[in-house]
Amino acid sequence: MKYPIGIQSFDQLIEDGYVYIDKTDMVYSLVTEGKIYFLSRPRRFGKSLLVSTLKNYFLGRKELFKGLKIDSLEKDWNVYPVFHLDFNGTDYTVRGGLEKKIRYYLLSWAEEYSLPERTKELGLGDLFAELIRVAHEQSGRRAVVLIDEYDKPILDVLDVDKNLEEEHRNTLKSFYSVFKSADEHLQFVFLTGVTKFSQVSVFSGFNQPFDISMHGKYETLCGISQTELDTVFREPIKEMSGRYECSYDEMRSMLKSHYDGYHFSKNMTDVYNPFSLLNAFATLDISDYWFKSGTPTYLIRLLSHTDENMDEITGRYYSAEEFIDYKATVEQPLPMIYQSGYLTIKDFNLRRNVFLLDYPNNEVKKGFLSLVASNYFNTRENIYSWIRNAAFQLEDGKIEDFRTGLTSFLADIPYIMRRKENERERERYFQYTFYLIMRLISVYTVYIEKLQSQGRVDCIVETPDYVYIFEFKLDGTAGEALHQINEKEYALEYSSDKRIIYKIGAVFSSETGTIADWLCE
Repeated sequence: MKYPIGIQSFDQLIEDGYVYIDKTDMVYSLVTEGKIYFLSRPRRFGKSLLVSTLKNYFLGRKELFKGLKIDSLEKDWNVYPVFHLDFNGTDYTVRGGLEKKIRYYLLSWAEEYSLPERTKELGLGDLFAELIRVAHEQSGRRAVVLIDEYDKPILDVLDVDKNLEEEHRNTLKSFYSVFKSADEHLQFVFLTGVTKFSQVSVFSGFNQPFDISMHGKYETLCGISQTELDTVFREPIKEMSGRYECSYDEMRSMLKSHYDGYHFSKNMTDVYNPFSLLNAFATLDISDYWFKSGTPTYLIRLLSHTDENMDEITGRYYSAEEFIDYKATVEQPLPMIYQSGYLTIKDFNLRRNVFLLDYPNNEVKKGFLSLVASNYFNTRENIYSWIRNAAFQLEDGKIEDFRTGLTSFLADIPYIMRRKENERERERYFQYTFYLIMRLISVYTVYIEKLQSQGRVDCIVETPDYVYIFEFKLDGTAGEALHQINEKEYALEYSSDKRIIYKIGAVFSSETGTIADWLCE
């Protein structure tokens, strides 16, 4: 089986015999039921391949679709003039880069349609409008416009150069306004991107596109569904199970916990990250392929100066309006984190019409929290190395080694990072510190602030052989913390558990920034 890793061209994928998840029935629905669409999906989720599929469909390349679902649906296979703009591959932090990119496309099309030299001197919008009109006139069919990663010119300069960001926004707004004036010459318009911007929108110059990003009918348009995994990839899963010396079902569960978990509508249909899954099959190895392929710099920049902590964002319910549009005038990172694929929908409350957002899977949770923690703690110690050692220590029941490592790690955090001006902020820093630490080592089952009948446990870590019940105190005593565990019977639910139970009372010093007291029984 040939895996199309990095292949974004539909024709190459089909002609060279790569495995293809047939989604052409949804493509047919798009092209026959609407006209102007917008789709937001995280990077490397197959948006470019979808655009290429649409392009080949509108070019009438029937032979490429033979045997696919659309083959029995489409009868005419008309050929349309197609204008395909891909905003990838350009550094838009260089002033003038955006206009240069657009003009390159327009002048190439001007040559193709033999436009007079004088028309090439028009502004970007007017030239594009003229191209669309002439293409309709010459071909006898209305034009198709496909725009991939429409938002990259803005994301490249987001939170870096406000003037250039505004310049790019206005350039795109003016350019896309053509769709309104050229409406009679347009058959179909499709835009993809990571982020949907609101307020001073690049879309405000033309009729609003139909946003299908959270439409139940198209939730699996990009990515791999559970059904598709089970029907198309049975053999590679079986091969991987041999490599990992486990059963087929165990291997399937491992892939699910590491790469599944995305939901893009109220239907809550499971969607796997296609880039990571295909890489895993190609290498027969579970690794963090998507996260290692690059974290968007704009997201790091936004998180670096926001006052919101991830424990205050995750595991909470939101209305759709709070996370589907990014408002450039409001420094609220939730929409950007969600749309970039680091959070996803985990539950939908129909009665209240709100969505629970959290990390989609283990790959994203581990990678993203490591990134956040490295930036938050700014420690000299390699955080990945410490996480690995801490996980091994808990797995082996070496609780004193874990204590020593944790104390050393916390002591290595620069004073300036933990210095807080008031009691509330010191408490907040303390809570977030242990949230990040315990989440980072959650290769095992980790419960943060687990609610029990007698109270709320700060943290419980479950490994195959051990259960650790932690109660953390800020500037208190370990005795008080341990007493609370026993008084409220936090260990009661594990009374019949065969694993060894450790109850740990730990004190965090706001003065030294590390563990000041520790009792274990």
